[in-house]
Amino acid sequence: MAETEVAEQAPEYSEKIKEVLDKIGGFTLLELSELVKAFETEFGIQAAVAAPVAVAAASAEAEEEFEPSSYKVVLKSFGEKKIQVIKAVRAETSLALKEAKQVVESAPSTIKDGISNEEAQKCAQTLQEAGAEVEVQPETD
Repeated sequence: MAETEVAEQAPEYSEKIKEVLDKIGGFTLLELSELVKAFETEFGIQAAVAAPVAVAAASAEAEEEFEPSSYKVVLKSFGEKKIQVIKAVRAETSLALKEAKQVVESAPSTIKDGISNEEAQKCAQTLQEAGAEVEVQPETD
């Protein structure tokens, strides 16, 4: 269905253009490269305009594939069970009671950082079970 929508939006070309497109559609990449060079030589033009577009597309794909290696757990709020959340923070960190209470009361605050996604998810689950509102965020350099 998506192909028909795209085909319906394509502009109408003359018969000559359609013939050329059909012919070019069967070319290998090497042949297409030679064709571009021939156009550059024959008509005195440069096809360098397409290169930045290809580079931009490649970098966009690379960004989509990038997965951060470290994460942080951020306490957004302690909800209605402040004491249970303080206990959970103490269990997940090495903080004493007073420091854990300060961290919880100063939400939003980072509970753990520089940890793996798996560890961050486990920490977040523990805090959520205690009644906290938590978010796992990728760390940026």
